Amino acid sequence: MLLIGTSCKGKSKENNQTEKPKPEIIKTNEFELIKSENQKGLLILFPCFPCNAENTLSEFKITEISVKNNFSVLAMNLNQRLYLSQKEKQELAEQITKIVNEQNLSEKNIFIGGFSSGGNISLLISNYLVNNKSQIQPKGVFVVDSPIDLLGLYRTAEKNLKLNFSESSVAESKWIKEMLDNEFGNPENGIANYEINSPFTLETQNIDNLKSLEKLKIRFYSEPDLKWWKEHAKNDYEDLNAFYIQKLSEHLKTEFGKNDVEFIKTKNKGYRENGERHPHSWSIVNEKDLVNWMTE
Repeated sequence: MLLIGTSCKGKSKENNQTEKPKPEIIKTNEFELIKSENQKGLLILFPCFPCNAENTLSEFKITEISVKNNFSVLAMNLNQRLYLSQKEKQELAEQITKIVNEQNLSEKNIFIGGFSSGGNISLLISNYLVNNKSQIQPKGVFVVDSPIDLLGLYRTAEKNLKLNFSESSVAESKWIKEMLDNEFGNPENGIANYEINSPFTLETQNIDNLKSLEKLKIRFYSEPDLKWWKEHAKNDYEDLNAFYIQKLSEHLKTEFGKNDVEFIKTKNKGYRENGERHPHSWSIVNEKDLVNWMTE
C-alpha cells in the first residue's frame, strides 16, 4: 500500500553545485538549514514517517530555486508521527521558534509543508501556531500525498489485510492497524480518539484540527495513479490518500468560502531519486510552481 511511505528512503547524492553566492548550510540533529543570503521568506519541511532532513532534500529538489528567490529552507528531522499530541504541538512550536530566533531567520512569508505523514504534521502545527498566536505565523501550508484521515487509513488497512494481495501492502497494513489499535483503539468501539488527533475525519466531516487555517493559503498534492495502485496493492480510488485529500479540499473550500485552497492532481510525475516509479513521492510537486505560489 505504502500510503504513509514506510519505504520512502532513497539514495542521497552529494551536492557539487558551485552557485555564487553559496548559501550557508547548517546541520544539527534536529534539522538541516539552507540559509539564503537575502532572506525574504522561510520554507519549513517535514519528512515522511521513516525519513529525515537529508532524505527530504535529496528527494525534493527545492533548495536551489528557493534560495534564488530569497527563501531559506529548514528541513526538520522530526519523523515517525502521524499526528501530534497537544504537548508535542507545544514543543514543536517552541523548537521552531527557537531555531528561527537563533538562526536569525525571516519571520515573514513562512510556508510549511510535508510529504506523507509529514503533511499531517504540517497541517496540525500550522493550525496550532495560528490558533495560539505564536511568534511564528505561517502564510501558507501544503501537503504531499498525506494520509490526512487516520480513520480512513485504518479502514483501508483492514481492507488490504482482507485482500491479502501483496507482501508490501499486507506488511504496512498490519503495522498501521496494530499501531492505531494501540493508540486510539478499534473504531468499532468509538471514533472519538481518531477525530481528536486526525487532521480530517471524512466519516463525520470533522475539521476541528484545521479551523484556524482559514486565512492561510493551502495546497494539496496527490498523484492518484489508479492503474499503478491496482497493480501493486489492488486499491480503488476510495482507498488512496488522494480520495481523502480531495474530500478535504472540497470541504475546506466550502467551510472557508475562498479560493486559496487548491487540490493539485498530477500525472506520471511520481519518481524517487533512484529512478523508481512511485506516485507516492516528493517529485509530484513542481518546485518552480510551488515557489511562485509562495512568492505571489
